[in-house]
Amino acid sequence: MKKEDVPQDLSSLGKLTNEVCYATDSSGKYVTALSRGWDVKISALDTAWDEVTIRIEAARQKVLNNEASPLLFFMEKGLMDVQILAGYTGYWQWQVKRHLKPNVFKKLTAKQLKRYADVFNVTIDDLKTMNVHEA
Repeated sequence: MKKEDVPQDLSSLGKLTNEVCYATDSSGKYVTALSRGWDVKISALDTAWDEVTIRIEAARQKVLNNEASPLLFFMEKGLMDVQILAGYTGYWQWQVKRHLKPNVFKKLTAKQLKRYADVFNVTIDDLKTMNVHEA
């Protein structure tokens, strides 16, 4: 692709960042060029984010139905799985899995809840109530 043909389709991420692409200049040599976005990539990212939104809402419903603890909601919101959350908190994976159970979560100490709240950058009360403050 020629440098002047590098896509510049504006996406929501295009307002924040540019992507480096390789293109050819007028003499045929490869050079780097900045792209603000590409409609095909934008469509793929939008589809992926729609799926994330669905998963977050499903997690919220599980918590409201007392099928999971609020940790599931925050894990989905933070694009985490048990292994990642265990790594951030220092808990073993089996402990995180246990803490995903509502009856076990309710028995966690303030110190244990604080470790999770710190990872998700919320207060303990926000953690318990699934309250999210968007920055």
